[in-house]
Amino acid sequence: MVQPKSTTVAAYLAALPADRRAALEAVRVVIKKNLDAGYEEGMQYGMIGYYVPHRLFPEGYHCDPKVALPFAGLASQKGHMSLYLMGLYIGPDGKAPPECQSFRDAWLKTGRKLDMGKGCVRFKKIEDVALDVVGETIRRLPVKLYLDRYRALDPRLQGAKKKAAGARPATKTKPAQKPAVRKKASKRA
Repeated sequence: MVQPKSTTVAAYLAALPADRRAALEAVRVVIKKNLDAGYEEGMQYGMIGYYVPHRLFPEGYHCDPKVALPFAGLASQKGHMSLYLMGLYIGPDGKAPPECQSFRDAWLKTGRKLDMGKGCVRFKKIEDVALDVVGETIRRLPVKLYLDRYRALDPRLQGAKKKAAGARPATKTKPAQKPAVRKKASKRA
């Protein structure tokens, strides 16, 4: 089920069928119970979002600086529900952090099937979700750790680091001009 453009979490949840609302509310309770105080909840990208507010990270999300830095999200999609955990994909040197593998391992130990894509965990009912694993994962990624990792990879901040270190900024050069080629006059008969 694709959601209408809700502007509040309450409106988003109210628009869902009862089974999906109950499932997302159960995941939401676990997230909020384990969420570091620096994160905020609101609507982002048409879903329930948990993000680092601009007051803590004025630079915002590198893809759109007007958007607060996303951390996690909950969505009701057409054929499933999704839990987005961006913190599992931002690790040292751009690699998946140790939390990603421990998340997978812990989930699979519960005996539940893990339907995990590049950016989300998909589920059809609340019984499919390892809520304790979700809670532990959220708890282990406080704002400071998440921001430290994000700052290390944010392309906007990389340029600032190079300038601060005394590196010369790259300059654009014009390509060398090709010599003019004269066309031969054609002979008409």
